[in-house]
Amino acid sequence: MLRGGSSVLGIVNFITFLISIPILGGGIWLASRANSTDCIRFLQWPIIVVGLVLMVISLMGFAGACYRQTWLLRLYLFAMFFVVLALLFFIVFAFAVTDRGDGQVVMNRRFLEYQLSDYSGWLRERVADPEYWATISACLRDGHACSGMRRFARDPNTGMLVPEPPQMFYARNLSPIQSGCCKPPSSCAFTYNNETYWTPNPGVPMISDPDCNRWSNDQQTLCFQCDSCKAGVLAGIKKSWRKVAILNIVVLIILVIVYVAGCAAFRNAKRIDNDEPIGMARMTKSQPSRFQF
Repeated sequence: MLRGGSSVLGIVNFITFLISIPILGGGIWLASRANSTDCIRFLQWPIIVVGLVLMVISLMGFAGACYRQTWLLRLYLFAMFFVVLALLFFIVFAFAVTDRGDGQVVMNRRFLEYQLSDYSGWLRERVADPEYWATISACLRDGHACSGMRRFARDPNTGMLVPEPPQMFYARNLSPIQSGCCKPPSSCAFTYNNETYWTPNPGVPMISDPDCNRWSNDQQTLCFQCDSCKAGVLAGIKKSWRKVAILNIVVLIILVIVYVAGCAAFRNAKRIDNDEPIGMARMTKSQPSRFQF
């Protein structure tokens, strides 16, 4: 039968075990399919690790609380301490590497433009690495990241479906990948034909942006080698990392509560092993007086 801190620890760890199941399942589901949103798959592994560790530790804490196994509770507290430190490190790291970089507002455009120069640090160096970028760009092409951009409108004169006009396209809210990889930068001033087909405007002088020369109407090339595409991927990573970090903050708070309950249960189990009374102990005199009340 559970008592005091042990009963609290058993209940909390059972809830933690239930929470670890959807976390682990979500991580496995994300890792088993191609993520065409940002093609960064290493984000799924921290979720899987957190789910597995939470599941194992919650079982350890539940068993230690139920059977009052002091050694198991000691191992549980030791493992929980390092999990709390690891989560705290990941949260600080996630916010540190995503502290810079935001989309730029362009006049007469609802979507944002992304530039690689707005980002810096370890995350930019990793994405901009030629070998790593070759893997990301291949994932974007294979995942048809730009195929979902095509939209049609009915021509009022012929009644046929035609690509939506530029005004409708400019009023769309594109994702960072779509804005950076599936169209040329707005600064190139290319002429819009459809979402993924643009032609240079001979009346507008070419600017110094190298992405204007990297753009291709080949549907397998588009702007996948542009710096704007790398910036779009970085913007997607930043959004994903911030979501994971916020989730880990919630998990960290729960784990700290569980850790405190584990410390109380460990002291409780240790008193039971030493045959010490639970609760307030009575003090008795070594030589009681003759008068008893």
